[in-house]
Amino acid sequence: MFESGIVLSIIGATIAAVLAGIGSGIGVYTAGTKGAGVLSEKPDLFGKILVITALPGSQGVYGLLIAILALAKIGLFGGLAEVSTEVGQQIFWAGILMGVSGLASGWLQGRVAAAGIGAVGRDESVAGKAIVLSVIIETYAIFGLLVSLLIVNSIQL
Repeated sequence: MFESGIVLSIIGATIAAVLAGIGSGIGVYTAGTKGAGVLSEKPDLFGKILVITALPGSQGVYGLLIAILALAKIGLFGGLAEVSTEVGQQIFWAGILMGVSGLASGWLQGRVAAAGIGAVGRDESVAGKAIVLSVIIETYAIFGLLVSLLIVNSIQL
């Protein structure tokens, strides 16, 4: 039977990947549906719309990164280490932090990206500004990533 530290670590890593991935999925879906509508009228804007649509996808990458680092920390890829409940809780909370920040920022970034795509459909010269507005929300996913990285990297087994 697995020790509670290992279980908490695996759950935390899973939460980081799943919640951040859901946020990215929702965000890309939201921007993509708006992009498809604009492309039906202005197919020449595909390159600009593609870039803006892809922006919310990064949160899923951040969540996956934290999940991989957390699982590597406990030795899942090369022989499990002794993982105390305290260490498991630290990894669990790092996963929650990354998962929730990725979920919220990915979802909201998708909404801003969709609005930006609408603006680009009306005036393609605002594409750079639309990207900047969308990237501002990315900052909060990066904060979650950084704190989660600090937590996972500071853990001593």
